[in-house]
Amino acid sequence: MSARARDSLGGRAAIVGIGATEFSKDSGRSELRLAVEAVRAALDDAGLAPADVDGLVTFTMDTSPEITVAQACGMGELSFFSRVHYGGGAACATVQQAALAVAAGVAEVVVCYRAFNERSGRRFGAGVRHREPSAEGVALGWALPFGLLTPASWVAMAAQRYLHAHGLTPEAFGHVAVVDRKYAATNPAAWFHGRPITLADHAASRWIAEPLRLLDCCQETDGGQALVVTSLERARELRRPPAVIAAAAQGSGRAQEQMTSFYRDDLTGLPEMGVVARQLWRTSGCGPADIDVGILYDHFTPFVLMQLEEFGFCGRGEAPDFVAAERLPLNTHGGQLGEAYLHGMNGVAEAVRQVRGTSVNQVPGASRVLVTAGTGVPTSGLVLAPDG
Repeated sequence: MSARARDSLGGRAAIVGIGATEFSKDSGRSELRLAVEAVRAALDDAGLAPADVDGLVTFTMDTSPEITVAQACGMGELSFFSRVHYGGGAACATVQQAALAVAAGVAEVVVCYRAFNERSGRRFGAGVRHREPSAEGVALGWALPFGLLTPASWVAMAAQRYLHAHGLTPEAFGHVAVVDRKYAATNPAAWFHGRPITLADHAASRWIAEPLRLLDCCQETDGGQALVVTSLERARELRRPPAVIAAAAQGSGRAQEQMTSFYRDDLTGLPEMGVVARQLWRTSGCGPADIDVGILYDHFTPFVLMQLEEFGFCGRGEAPDFVAAERLPLNTHGGQLGEAYLHGMNGVAEAVRQVRGTSVNQVPGASRVLVTAGTGVPTSGLVLAPDG
C-alpha cells in the first residue's frame, strides 16, 4: 500500500462482531482460554459459528498460536493466518490484515484477537528482562546502560522534551488522565468504574519516571478481546449493524526504533503516526473536522497529545488545551488508563460500539470514529463508519 496515494481498501470490509472477557488483575486461567472466550464471544455477537471462520490474525507477542485457537474454538480449515509485530502498534493493523484478506478473497471471515495475563503473568511495565540476541536488542543497548530500562523511562525522554519545547508543565499530561478516567467511571466494564480523578489527584500521584507520574501510565491487565471482520456484502446479512472499515493504515517513520527513537531531529512528535494520519485521511476522504470520536492509544498520556497534533486536530503544543476543553470526545470507554490495557484492541471494540450506537458513553450521531494503535513504535490506525 502506497503512503503517497489513496488506496482501494476503504469500504470493502467491516467489523461485525466484538467480544471480550472481563478485565482483571488476576484472571485465574490461561492466556489460551482467555483468547478462546473472547473469540467465541465475538462470533456470538456477529451471529456466526466457529465453522464460518477461515482466517485468524493476532500479535507476534501472543502466546496462543492461530492453529491452537482454531482447534480450541472448534474451527475447521484456515486459508489465512497472520501476525503483526511491534506490540501495541499492531492493534489496528490486525484489522487491516483481516480486511486485506477479505478484500482479496483469500478468506471470508477473519477473527482478530489478543489475550494475555499482563498483570498476573508477564508484566511489560517491569521493563527489559532476558532477551535473545537481535537487531532490536542492539538498538536498546544504547539506552539500557544509562538506566532507561522500562517503557515509562523511554517515553519520559520524549515527554520532557515536549514540555520544554512548548513551555509546559506536567499538568499538561493530567488533562488526558482526567478525561479517560471520567469515561471509565461510567463504564461498568472498566477497572476504574466509579473512580474518576481530578487534576489534583494527578499531580499528587507518585513519580514513575519524571515527568511521568503514576496516573500518566496505563494499567496492567489480564484479559482477552476479539473482533470479527468480513466483507461488507456479507456483513449486511448478519446480526449487528456493520462498522465499515473506511480506512486502515500502518506507518513507520524515519529513524524509527521501538520506543527509543531518540536520534531523530525532533522528539516532540510521532512521525510514524503522521504516516498513518496522511493515509487515513486520503483513503477515507475525511479530515479532523469530520471525526466525531477519537479512540487514541493511551499507554502514556504525552503520546495522546502528540497524536492529536500529528492528525491535525490542533497545532504543535496546543493539544493540552484541546483536551482540557474536550473539543473531541476521547477514549469514551476509559482508554487503557481507565478501562483496561489490552494492547489497544479494546479501543477498536469501543469504536465499533460508537458506530453501532451502543456505547455506555455514546456520542450522539457518531458516524466517523478514529482509532489508533501503539505509539513510539511502528503503528497503525483505522477510520470506522456506519454503512451507507
